[in-house]
Amino acid sequence: MGRQTTAKADERRRRKQAKTSVSASAPTRPQNAGATAATKPSGVKTATKAPAAKPGTTVSASKASATKSASAKKTAVRRPTATGTSKPVSRGTAAKAAGAKKPVTKSARASAKSAPGKSASSKSTQKPASVIRNAWNHLRGDIASLSAHPLTTYFLILVCVVLLTGLGLVMVLSASSITSYDGGAGSSFAYFNKQAMFAGVGLVIMFAASRMSLQFWKRTAWFAILGGLFMQALVFAPGLGKETKGNANWIGFGGFQIQPSEFLKVALALWLGFILAKKAGKMNTFGHAMIPIVPGVLAAAGLVVAGNDLGTGLVIMAMASVCLFVGGFPMKYFMMLGSVLVAAVTFFVLSSQNRLDRIQAMLTGHADQSAADTMGQAWQSNHGLFSLASGGWLGVGLGASREKWSWLPEAHNDFIFAIIGEELGLVGTLVVILIFAVLGYGMVRVVMRSNSLMVQVATAGFFALIIGQAGINIGVVTGLLPVIGLPLPFVSYGGSSIIASLLAVGVVLSFARTEPGAEAAIAANKDRLRSSLAVLARKKRK
Repeated sequence: MGRQTTAKADERRRRKQAKTSVSASAPTRPQNAGATAATKPSGVKTATKAPAAKPGTTVSASKASATKSASAKKTAVRRPTATGTSKPVSRGTAAKAAGAKKPVTKSARASAKSAPGKSASSKSTQKPASVIRNAWNHLRGDIASLSAHPLTTYFLILVCVVLLTGLGLVMVLSASSITSYDGGAGSSFAYFNKQAMFAGVGLVIMFAASRMSLQFWKRTAWFAILGGLFMQALVFAPGLGKETKGNANWIGFGGFQIQPSEFLKVALALWLGFILAKKAGKMNTFGHAMIPIVPGVLAAAGLVVAGNDLGTGLVIMAMASVCLFVGGFPMKYFMMLGSVLVAAVTFFVLSSQNRLDRIQAMLTGHADQSAADTMGQAWQSNHGLFSLASGGWLGVGLGASREKWSWLPEAHNDFIFAIIGEELGLVGTLVVILIFAVLGYGMVRVVMRSNSLMVQVATAGFFALIIGQAGINIGVVTGLLPVIGLPLPFVSYGGSSIIASLLAVGVVLSFARTEPGAEAAIAANKDRLRSSLAVLARKKRK
């Protein structure tokens, strides 16, 4: 018993001494050893403790600590393999592996440093493209929202007509100043004053016509065509009919002259729209298709051509053809009527030496000097080309035309487009063509957005009347067509022409007001305008 107690006491004493020696030797270890031990991977095995000494043996504290440090240094580092087992790796191998990884880390750092520059350059190249794309998307959205507004068509047509009328007044003053002064009036504003008065009357009529309902135009269609035919027949009445430059298409009374064919064209388009809408789906037989459409068209064109005005007769035939096509006229009867009209036009052209000479002058011009008599048929067309050519890109300046000094006949009327080209240049002529194109687009919008067949047919007729006549006039001035006495709508001098054209636009504007939502938008604009005027009135009172 005494020996066992002594042995246990010795054992406790040895353990106490071993703990004291370990704690004493710990501060002498390097600091990074603890960090390394703390960051050891989980797969690395730690050194096992040395077995305790058997009873009866004595081990010094220094020897035990030395054994522990040696075993810690020789600890094997195990690397996991693909199979899941771990292999021991020596310190040298681990150091080599760590050294081999260092260049990779440097290259990665270099690529990381260069990456921001590349991304910045890519962003700088992508930024303008994204800005342009966003701007284009916003523009498309604005155009789509503007196009969907119920009053867009109304204001599109109105603005174009006002611009053309204002330009026409300026160009009439410029083109007619010399002729007006030299004609005995004693003033360069004689033609301009008349044209301004006609434009004012036409604008008032346009405004009044734009406020009429569709039912009003339906009730007025028959009265319009009968009144137009009656007025056109009056040109053959003795004492009333006036002949100007070979054309007997004028009525004179009280110092004024009226060209009824201009109003007959408007009445015919309105009447065709009404009749074709009534006959929709019923033109299966020859009688339903022809009566009363064909007699009305032939009566209108025949009365005009009988007054020796084939140009206006061609416009009436073209307008009637467009109305019949849009109104669903049977194709077999349409081709039959078209062949009859072509045969009639060919007969009237071949039966007149004057018309043949105009066609020959268009085809020869300056190419054949023997046929290009400067004082004959080619005089007007040639000087129209001279006027356009001398204008260049920007023109010689407003009012500085040289051809208007009695060189170019009808400079303020049928050939006013040539004066526009001379004074405003190619840019001015292109602007005029662009305004007519936008006006035509507005009329096409009325046709496409309306549910009424009468509106579609009548607007198509007005499109052929205004845009078609403008195309013919420009073709004549530029030498693409023979000389035909047709004015440029809204621009050329002529009271009957501008009043009838503004009346046609007023009817189209009244059609545009029938677009769904247009009346509500107009009422909202009126309320907004009244409130604005009321605010201004209050400020003035204060």
